[in-house]
Amino acid sequence: MNQSTLLALISLAITVGSYYIAKAMYKRHKTWWLLPSILAPVVVVLLVVLLSIPLPTYFEYTHWLVTLLAPATIAFAVPIYRERKLIRQYPLTITCGVIAGVMFGLTSTWLLTRVIPLPEELVHSVLVRSVSTPFALQATSAFGGVPELTALMVMLTGIIGMVIGEPLMKLFRIHTSLGRGVALGASAHGSGTAKATEIGQQEGVVASLTMIFAGIVMVICAPFFAWIFS
Repeated sequence: MNQSTLLALISLAITVGSYYIAKAMYKRHKTWWLLPSILAPVVVVLLVVLLSIPLPTYFEYTHWLVTLLAPATIAFAVPIYRERKLIRQYPLTITCGVIAGVMFGLTSTWLLTRVIPLPEELVHSVLVRSVSTPFALQATSAFGGVPELTALMVMLTGIIGMVIGEPLMKLFRIHTSLGRGVALGASAHGSGTAKATEIGQQEGVVASLTMIFAGIVMVICAPFFAWIFS
């Protein structure tokens, strides 16, 4: 086994191990900086820099983790089928939440890029930040975005939404399960869904459905949205 292959295997072990360790730590201590989406990337970056692992070597085996996004997207069909009763029970609430989440995410991001001068490729990549990574990576091509930048913006959006979502809901007195679930699922996608599940079972289910439908709407309507916000 040559040095490059060994470093590639170490990179894979670091990535997977950091996630599971961070997950276990967050399960014991519900502190925001122990979130796997925060702690794991920090640990990975530090170790990759300290070990001087080149990016091509790092991605030699870890790229399979990104490939898993495709089956993960297909797996979203399972909660849709399982919670079809809830969808039939609250169609208007979920529909309004999805539409509001997608449109507010696009509009607020577009306005922000008009106020703050940003590189063109970053502007195109950040527009789809409010939907889950598998959907965002599919939709960003219609906007002319860079998938790697889009993935980073999605992650940052999810982390911020997860951290400030509950305090904001308390501030604006959003106490219903549907309201909390829709808000977290539409604004912070996967991270928001995880937070909603911590708050309550129904909140988690509603957030999951909202996240999925928001992603589907974004992918289907991406060419139209790209034309409007170009």
